Amino acid sequence: MFPVLQEVTLHLSEGFITTFRIFIITLLLSLPLGLIITFGSMSKFKPLSYIIKTFVWIIRGTPLMLQVIIVFYGPGLLWQLPAMARMNAVLIAFVINYAAYFSEIFRGGIESIPKGQYEAGQVLGMTKAQVFFKVVLFQVIKRVVPPMGNEIITLVKDTSLARIISVPEIIMVAQDYVSGQALIWPLFYSGLFYLVFSGILTILLGYTEKKLNYYRG
Repeated sequence: MFPVLQEVTLHLSEGFITTFRIFIITLLLSLPLGLIITFGSMSKFKPLSYIIKTFVWIIRGTPLMLQVIIVFYGPGLLWQLPAMARMNAVLIAFVINYAAYFSEIFRGGIESIPKGQYEAGQVLGMTKAQVFFKVVLFQVIKRVVPPMGNEIITLVKDTSLARIISVPEIIMVAQDYVSGQALIWPLFYSGLFYLVFSGILTILLGYTEKKLNYYRG
């Protein structure tokens, strides 16, 4: 039993590396992209604002699994382009999807800041950009950490959708044992990886939230 456990643990760990790559790259790219989308959706140039809001509505209103499939198969079927690398397709779909969700969280945080703070900053001779980055941004970060944390934990679990186009993340590796060796327990064992990873993230997010408690803006 122990050699089998060791083998399964090794293979699941390899799958988890892929899972972690999807998670970390998505997070690093979707956060700044989400902020850019927020600025676009809040733009006073109405055509741009409407286009971006419609885009966000479409992305948030359709399944991430469908978006992964479209990104992977769409270019080849529509424009006869060469097949995209599977991991690249997953990352593009995930980054766009989570940037849309993060943009709404950022927008809610920014709109929750009283207008008087912008006006006070301008009275002191600060530009709008200076007011935002030196005064408002830190308050926004404090307010968006809890909902952002929920999305980050959801991202951990959503990485399993990569298997829909045969990216060997941890669930796909576990499923190979089910279909190839009729072993069901590796599938449950893979859940332990998610639990540990989510637990670590929950602790880190909780610590971050406590550190920001001084900023009650």
